[in-house]
Amino acid sequence: HSPMYFFLSHLAIIDMSFASNTVPKMLANILTQNRAISFVPCIMQTYLYIGLGYTECLILVTMSYDRYVAICHPLHYTFIMSWTVCTVLSTMCWSCSFVLALIHVLLLLRLPFCGPWEVNHFFCEILSVLKLACADTWLNKVVIFTATVLVLLGPLCLVLVSYMHILRAILKIKSAEGRKKAFSTCSSHLSVAGLFFGIAMVVYMVPDSSQEGDKTKILFLFYSLFNPMLNPIIYSLRN
Repeated sequence: HSPMYFFLSHLAIIDMSFASNTVPKMLANILTQNRAISFVPCIMQTYLYIGLGYTECLILVTMSYDRYVAICHPLHYTFIMSWTVCTVLSTMCWSCSFVLALIHVLLLLRLPFCGPWEVNHFFCEILSVLKLACADTWLNKVVIFTATVLVLLGPLCLVLVSYMHILRAILKIKSAEGRKKAFSTCSSHLSVAGLFFGIAMVVYMVPDSSQEGDKTKILFLFYSLFNPMLNPIIYSLRN
């Protein structure tokens, strides 16, 4: 029931949902060669993909704050990271993420789609679906970029600031055993956050013209399939 494992359970739920949203359909496409998907499931897949991705960003930031409080303010840890605070933080992460995802989907639904009907991707990823629209998608792209800055760059800066304070606190620890224990506490979260934010920024913040289609698909595959698979391995090794 400690805050670290409370947030870790949320990360596990996100990872399972993230993979379950895309992998079953992807495997069905490979095995049956029937690659058709109707409009409503495609939009739902897009909505869940965005919502879960945003939630993971915010949960990772919350986890970095939890580590910051645990190492920099250990005597006040149980008071600052109370059960009420943890519940409020996790609820805000989920609700804000899915409201943002809903905005993306509503902006997507206002567009006309008049063919071709082929999504050039493994699943209904929003940028690939936008390419099928036969209207100006400028507003959609501006909202995606703005949300990416807010949900990727903002949280990444907060994670970096948290770890700068953590590093400074660790270096003040005199015993080698204490420093080792503090580093081991943070190493798993830092690995997971680095993988997630690094790939997400390459995929969503690098301009289209500088990305090659197949390489981008591989990054998306890593982001949506291998990243959720690696997270439990990283944390299991740490434990």
